[in-house]
Amino acid sequence: MKLGDIANEDALPYGKPLEGVRILAVEQMQALPFGTMLLARLGADVVKVEHPRDGESGRGSVPFMTALDGRKAGATFMRNALTKRSVGIDLKHPEGKALVKALAPHFDVFCENFKAGTMAKLGLAYADIAAVHPAVIYLSVSGFGNTVKSQYDAWPAYAPIAEAMSGLYEYKRTGDNPPLVGPAGALGDISAAMFATIGTLAALRHRDRTGEGQYVDIAMYDSMVAMADLVVNFWSMGLRGNRQAPLIMDGFKASDGWFIIQVGREHQFERLAQTLGKPEWLTDPRFATRDGWREHLEDVIRPAVEAWAGTKTRFEVCDELARGGIAAGPCHTPEDIVADPHVAARHMLVEIPRTDGVADPALVPGNPVKMSKVAEGPETYPARIGAHTAEVLHAELGLDDIEIERLRGEGVIN
Repeated sequence: MKLGDIANEDALPYGKPLEGVRILAVEQMQALPFGTMLLARLGADVVKVEHPRDGESGRGSVPFMTALDGRKAGATFMRNALTKRSVGIDLKHPEGKALVKALAPHFDVFCENFKAGTMAKLGLAYADIAAVHPAVIYLSVSGFGNTVKSQYDAWPAYAPIAEAMSGLYEYKRTGDNPPLVGPAGALGDISAAMFATIGTLAALRHRDRTGEGQYVDIAMYDSMVAMADLVVNFWSMGLRGNRQAPLIMDGFKASDGWFIIQVGREHQFERLAQTLGKPEWLTDPRFATRDGWREHLEDVIRPAVEAWAGTKTRFEVCDELARGGIAAGPCHTPEDIVADPHVAARHMLVEIPRTDGVADPALVPGNPVKMSKVAEGPETYPARIGAHTAEVLHAELGLDDIEIERLRGEGVIN
């Protein structure tokens, strides 16, 4: 799907469900920007507040491309900045802080994702914004939250920090091997962003009902404890010392790469045995219980699966298993995903034209929320720093060109 395209055009007459919702986002990197982009895709007007000179830190991430203004456009920023407007305001400048406070009452949601306590030091915490906008939905996303005292309050946090602390990295680590960091991309960021989105929508619904605003506080650590739910749950039910659940949930080799099988019920094991041509497994006392599946995974099950799959492609293996009622999926490479007709049909990749002479576009994920009465797109290009500063300050605060130029000249805005 290209920028500017519209999918599901027959849904255009219905509009988008969040049209009229306005969000002022003091955001950086991904833990909040992923969520605000999702809200923007559903119709919200998201205005991104950035430093007037450097922009938000995601712009400096790697890999990057050089934008038309000569600045870096980092991959993290590109993934999370579609369909937003950008204003450049220096929050540390007294006049910049005053501008943000003046803007806040014009928006339904004020959100930020700085380290706990940062916005309080700037004088832009929930109490400060609620004082000028009592009905505000104020959303904070941070490593460890803002509403209780924590021993981690002084710790900065990125996605893998929250992921590690959730127990996810220890769950399948073996022996003295180091943990596999970032096994699911920035899960710590995206999980927090999704819970932030849910909290924001719930708070907006609550305000519709009561007229009252509130504070929504999301911690990345909390989000990852929820996402890695089986870690503590299984431990509490006796699976300790890296002992795995008694099921087959492992990777196996086909002729062209790896695929995954999940078998967790007796009838599924029966289907696997039949598909592999191993009916004797059904009366083998070693497989009389699910614990036996794991005990004999490496010496019996894996050799049989990989011998059967060795002459087939990943797709052929998984298609045959799926038709037999067994859950399986190929381990795709980036090239596989880009070429997958399913991904294209679901509009799950958005093409962003390169501005640095590279012919092939940058690719970012599309909107995973599919609704029959909501058209997808059109997406707009990630905005340069402060591209909409004058537009927003004029429309919301009535500032004239002379005042805007004064503020720009003094470095308060871009």
